[in-house]
Amino acid sequence: MGRAGRPTVEITLSDEERDTLRRWARRHSSSQALALRSRIVLACAEGKSNTAIAQELGCNQVTVSKWRHRFAADRLEGLGDAPRPGAARKIGDDVVEAIVVETLETTPKNATHWSTRGLAAKHGVSRQTVSQIWRAFGLKPWRQEEFKVSPDPDLVEKIRDIVGLYMNPPVAAAVFAVDEKPQIQALNRSAPILPMLPTTPQRATHDYERNGTLDLFAALEIATGKVITDLRPSHTSAEFIKFLNKINREVPAELDVHVILDNLSTHKTPAVQQWLPRHKRFHFHFTPTYGSWMNLVERWFSALTTKKLQHSAHRSVRALAADIRNWVKTWNEDPRPFVWHKPADEILERLAGYCATINE
Repeated sequence: MGRAGRPTVEITLSDEERDTLRRWARRHSSSQALALRSRIVLACAEGKSNTAIAQELGCNQVTVSKWRHRFAADRLEGLGDAPRPGAARKIGDDVVEAIVVETLETTPKNATHWSTRGLAAKHGVSRQTVSQIWRAFGLKPWRQEEFKVSPDPDLVEKIRDIVGLYMNPPVAAAVFAVDEKPQIQALNRSAPILPMLPTTPQRATHDYERNGTLDLFAALEIATGKVITDLRPSHTSAEFIKFLNKINREVPAELDVHVILDNLSTHKTPAVQQWLPRHKRFHFHFTPTYGSWMNLVERWFSALTTKKLQHSAHRSVRALAADIRNWVKTWNEDPRPFVWHKPADEILERLAGYCATINE
């Protein structure tokens, strides 16, 4: 006979509780743990099962059940971390609150953000105490991430279009993420690179010699991870058309070709517009303005930089080109596709939350 599971507790929220949970789930000052717990409770209030919530939020069913029952018993206060066993805290809640508030809302006179030593001196506590409080609340004042809201009037349509190509590609078609990596420099160190030794990292001089540049065109096939590349002295419209012709030659004639591009002017010249009607199987899809992060070929360029170019030295453009071709050949022998996981609705919801936060 099967063992009965733990009974599911129904969650009903007041308007005030719902607003608080939504605020905790989206604001940047919330810890990741508190944000997840808030999303779990909001999903429970929608009548979803523990299994469905665990799949939706990427957590364990036991975690969902725990915070469902904790909230049912203690409401909002139950979502905080329970006190740990051990010695009693010597720092009061008022000091903790003051340090958190000052970290989030003020800056010192001589800097753009607080340091542990600065706050410790101001509140008469140790630097380690401030560090522990920051870790508990997920605060990292020294970090700054770059982000810009796209002013593209077709933002929503473009996001849905590109995510649709990634997650539900059309039948009888090849989807490519295409872009250029311009001005790759052939750099040679002014002295030989010393190899890595036990306890000693690889060593290279800080200065280098410039030996010319080249441009790399790349088309990443979304389904397989294979890459079509071309090396050119520049990235003009004419060079871009030559690369499109190369893609056209390498893709089987019976397939349509969907190309994801950014908004570089080279991709939209009259010459390119004249090329498209002569190649009716090609369909261009442009990322939103300031949305080149949606182009998966940028992830491949990052792998090329970190795994090959960053620690290499080249005495000539020819040597650089040979190195890149060999690396691409090795990649295509065992390609690894980059899989897009986030649906368009989740991206748009995150963007709406960010806009709501900055407007508040």
